[in-house]
Amino acid sequence: MNRIKKVFRMRFQMAVNIIGAIVALMTVFGIIVSIIGYVSFTDAFKKEYATSTYHMADTATALVNGDNLAVYLEGEEEEEYLLTKQHIDTYCEKMSVSLIYVIMVDTSDYGRFVSVFNAVDNTVDNSSYIPWELGHKRDTTNDEYRQKYKAIYQKESVYETVYRINLKDGHHPHITTLVPVKNSEGDVVAVLCLERPMSELKNARQPYLIKIAVSTFILALLAAVSAAFYIHKQFVSPIKSVSEEATRFARESTKGVPLGQLSRIEEISGLAASIDKMEADMEEYMAHLTTLTAEKERISTELGLATRIQADMLPSVFPPFPDRSEFDIFASMTPAKEVGGDFYDFFLIDENHLGIVMADVSGKGVPAALFMMASMILTHTEAMRGGSPAEVLTAVNDMICKNNREEMFVTVWFGILAIDSGVLTAANAGHEYPAIKSPDGPFELYKDKHGFVIGGMSGLKYKQYEIKLLPGSKLFLYTDGVPEATNADHALFGTQRMIDALNSDRDGSPQAVLQAVNGAVSDFIQDSPQFDDLTMLCLLYRGNAINRKQAEIEITLPAAVDSIAQATQSVDHLLETVNCPIKAQTQINVAIDEILSNIAYYAYGSESGSMTIRAEASQNPNGIILTFIDGGMPYNPLEKDDPDVRLSADERKIGGLGIYIVKKTMDDVSYQYKNGQNILTVSKYF
Repeated sequence: MNRIKKVFRMRFQMAVNIIGAIVALMTVFGIIVSIIGYVSFTDAFKKEYATSTYHMADTATALVNGDNLAVYLEGEEEEEYLLTKQHIDTYCEKMSVSLIYVIMVDTSDYGRFVSVFNAVDNTVDNSSYIPWELGHKRDTTNDEYRQKYKAIYQKESVYETVYRINLKDGHHPHITTLVPVKNSEGDVVAVLCLERPMSELKNARQPYLIKIAVSTFILALLAAVSAAFYIHKQFVSPIKSVSEEATRFARESTKGVPLGQLSRIEEISGLAASIDKMEADMEEYMAHLTTLTAEKERISTELGLATRIQADMLPSVFPPFPDRSEFDIFASMTPAKEVGGDFYDFFLIDENHLGIVMADVSGKGVPAALFMMASMILTHTEAMRGGSPAEVLTAVNDMICKNNREEMFVTVWFGILAIDSGVLTAANAGHEYPAIKSPDGPFELYKDKHGFVIGGMSGLKYKQYEIKLLPGSKLFLYTDGVPEATNADHALFGTQRMIDALNSDRDGSPQAVLQAVNGAVSDFIQDSPQFDDLTMLCLLYRGNAINRKQAEIEITLPAAVDSIAQATQSVDHLLETVNCPIKAQTQINVAIDEILSNIAYYAYGSESGSMTIRAEASQNPNGIILTFIDGGMPYNPLEKDDPDVRLSADERKIGGLGIYIVKKTMDDVSYQYKNGQNILTVSKYF
């Protein structure tokens, strides 16, 4: 019973809504027609009044002798003046106008006038005008009249009209027409103003609006009654059937009895047919949904596996060559959501040559990942055969072009560093410009000559170039995901922002340099999605430590605070041999104090132990390498998050400030745990 009532209310409400909409539309239509008719009627009435009032005023000017107006004001020709005034008074009464007056306007600014003739008939419109005497002076009513006087005197118009329809000062609607009064020479010497009531306008508009309102109401009523029956049969009942079937299907998810042809309205019949087809399609879809879901999960799992395999192909253990003090290298790849084709690689070709690769494969997804692996393996293999960078890229390009049906390509920067001399030989196959930092300078783009991309055309011969890296120099390589990182405003991060980020921590370790760039990119894009991999590599070249070494010391002391002074003094004596500046020596002493304090307090807990400090001073460039060794519990201080130095001491968490100072003041900091010992190495150049 409740369901029947609910359906009835729904049908009734639908009919009311539709009929109400029709009535509302008819009402709006009536209002629009009324407004248009009202405006058109008013405009036509005003136009007719303006024309007829002009002719009245123009006729009245024939009663005035324009040559004697000034004479009248001087009191002469009194008989002629009185006769003219009598004629104007009679004309005012016969033409049923409220007011006729002739004025001479001060043409200097049209702001004042003097009355010559003034005829008033208050019986026409029940007005209360008081006639002006001859010579009565008055300021112009407003700027509107001022402009109209000016137009009459300067012969810019034949006549001017002023409408006063919606008045709130007690006066009735009226029209005032202004015409020129000319002398015998045709000059304008005065203005004749004729005011005529417009009560007919108001009296005529009210019946018109009433007729429109009544007509609209009758039409709306007829339309509502006619529509009620039609809507019920062709709209309400069919839509109710469609709604009930849609509700049933949403609840039961089973195919029901077909609705068929419910209405002669094509759209409603089409809606019923769509419901029937939807039920059939959904039944088929549900049958395949389980299979499709399982297939999607399988593909997702395989893509995840491909991403992990791709990441595992890249060197990820740092420092990668802990026994080589001539250089330090760090690289990272922050993958986008999709499997991409960026890769980096570095490897020792022999004891004196380091191979470095940075590449970006075209496209995304599994094909790009497979192409990336093939390109990486081929480049590594050819480099290990001993060829130059140009020869390696030439050979790799030829091999890829032989079996490249998908026409994929890869941009590659490949360099070989001679570790003993610092000579870097490189070739560029369409990749981004590298950035290079001299020992005492900032990072700058090195605009090398680009060859064509690998896989684009067979038979190419690539060219190579050489760069001399001095000890303390840095090399930064990257893929286009860095400068092309995009924020919410679709602005690119750009090469200049990248260079600025590099120089924000240009004296930091390779890892710190990459962290600075990553942080700048993250701050720039914020919550925007990452569309491309962020792949970067930074190399610090220290030079051949054996050739540069000038003096060294190694001392082992008890792991106690009292030993710090002796260790610091020993290092200071060594620094004097290489003329270390006071500022650098102070920074080194602070680093020694912070590191040895940590060992003394925390390395062995409550037990006793020893700590070793090894110092190697060098020249060309001047610098020192300090190695701190202890046999305490394994602890990597570089893994601890940097403290937020923007907070006050009370707000900041305790710990981490000492190693933070070390990382900021030293040129390079690295850690390894080897043979049961913590080994922390810091470098400072000066």
